[in-house]
Amino acid sequence: MSSTWVLYRKEMLEMARSYKLIWIPVVFIILGIMQPLTTYYLPEILKASGDVPPGLLEGYEIPSAAVVMAQALGQYGTIGMLVLALGSMNTLAGERYSGTMELILVRPVSPAAIVIAKWTAQLTLLVVALGLGAAGAAYYTEQLIGSLSWGEVITASGVYGLWLICVVSATLLFSAFLRPPVAAFLALALMAGLSLGLSLLPTWFDWTPAGLSGLSAGILTDGEGFRAGPYLSAGVLILICLVGAALLTRKNNLPN
Repeated sequence: MSSTWVLYRKEMLEMARSYKLIWIPVVFIILGIMQPLTTYYLPEILKASGDVPPGLLEGYEIPSAAVVMAQALGQYGTIGMLVLALGSMNTLAGERYSGTMELILVRPVSPAAIVIAKWTAQLTLLVVALGLGAAGAAYYTEQLIGSLSWGEVITASGVYGLWLICVVSATLLFSAFLRPPVAAFLALALMAGLSLGLSLLPTWFDWTPAGLSGLSAGILTDGEGFRAGPYLSAGVLILICLVGAALLTRKNNLPN
């Protein structure tokens, strides 16, 4: 436990030095507040463009606050995932190819401790970024559109955060044996494949972690967000990624 804590502090220090603790939360905040601002000011934006046919905006109605908040969380399913994958792709791969991993493994430190420390550090970054982004989105949604249940906002953000943790875990697994860009690409391709399968074959893929995004929106819009399949499959996927990353981080798997 002491070695894991030391490695965790090292990871957090590196994140601070590389400004990940600043720019990733900033990106999440911007993504979060853009949705309520764009929704509220959409008529003015379209009028300013000068290409809107007469009468087009007469029937425009601003969605409810719950719908706007669900849409704000949905913004993290594209750019948010990309930012997280790019931010974590060097987690193991960078140290493998720089030789730092060999120096760590000559000490009495297990591969599992290294993986857990790095994953926990990435989880901390995700919690901070998503928490600030969701708080900013909820604040502007309340100010511009209507009131929200903050309990539901926190629950929905946590459910969506579980989906984002799957992205971080998959990137960690692929970075244990691939170069950083390839690791990020494969992690994003895996998540995109699950999302595409859910949209094309919802009855076949509704048990996958991709269903968490819909459950998150359901918590806000109709107060329902529990279906065991997505939660269990997300937990299994995260566990597989962590165990696989630990096995692949052994000394005999390091590049020569």
